[in-house]
Amino acid sequence: MTFGAVGDLHGDFASLDRIMARHPEVAFWVCPGDLASETGEYPRPRASLFWIKGNNEDFDFVGEQPAGAGTIPHLHYIPNGVSVKAPGGFMLAGLGGTFAPTWYEKPASELPSATKKDDKRRHFVHDEVDACKQLTGIDIFLSHEAARPFLLTPQRKSGPSRPLDAGKTPINEVLAGMQPRLHLFGHHHAYAVGERQNVASIGLETVSASYLIFDGKSLAHQRIATRTH
Repeated sequence: MTFGAVGDLHGDFASLDRIMARHPEVAFWVCPGDLASETGEYPRPRASLFWIKGNNEDFDFVGEQPAGAGTIPHLHYIPNGVSVKAPGGFMLAGLGGTFAPTWYEKPASELPSATKKDDKRRHFVHDEVDACKQLTGIDIFLSHEAARPFLLTPQRKSGPSRPLDAGKTPINEVLAGMQPRLHLFGHHHAYAVGERQNVASIGLETVSASYLIFDGKSLAHQRIATRTH
C-alpha cells in the first residue's frame, strides 16, 4: 500500500483535490498543519486526510475536532500527544503548532484566544511534548515545527547573512523519546531530507509546490512537483 503527504495548504484546496484525484490508489494522506484559508474555511477532501494544527488555523474549529475524526468527512484531526490509527494499521501522532518560550510552561487549556494572528492556541506546550514522548509504536510523527538543526538564511538588503537554526529542541526531544519510523514537518515550506535522533526527518513544501508518495513498507518516497501536472 501507499500513503501520501502534502505540506501546508493555506487554503489551496484546489491543488489538494487535484493531487488526490491523481492518486486514487493512495490509502490515506497526512498534512503537518496550516490547512485553513484566510477566511477560516477548511477543505472537504475526497480521500482520508490526517492533519495536525499549524499556526494559521481557525482555532475554534480545531477545538471542535474529535481525535482521529472530524466534523468534515474524511478530515481526521490528530490532537497533540495522542495516537491515531490510519488505514493499513499505521499509527500516527503529532505535535501541532509553534514553539513560544513565554507560553511553553502553561497548560494548553490556559492558552488564551484572541485575533487570528495573535491566538495563543497556535502554540504547543511542555505537557503536550511530554505526552508525545511517552507514545510508542508510532509509524508517522507529524510536527509543524522542524527539529534542530534546520538552517535558514535570512534575507538582508545588504551584507552577508548567516544561517540561523530555525529548528526547535522540543521536536528533537520527542523524536528521541518516541522513535517513530518517520517524521514529517511543514511550516518552513522547504523540501528537506535528513535524519534527526536516528529518525528519518522530511520537510514538506506547500501543497502548491510538491507532494510526496510513500511506499508503506519501506517508507521510500517520491517527490512530485504539483505544478507539472
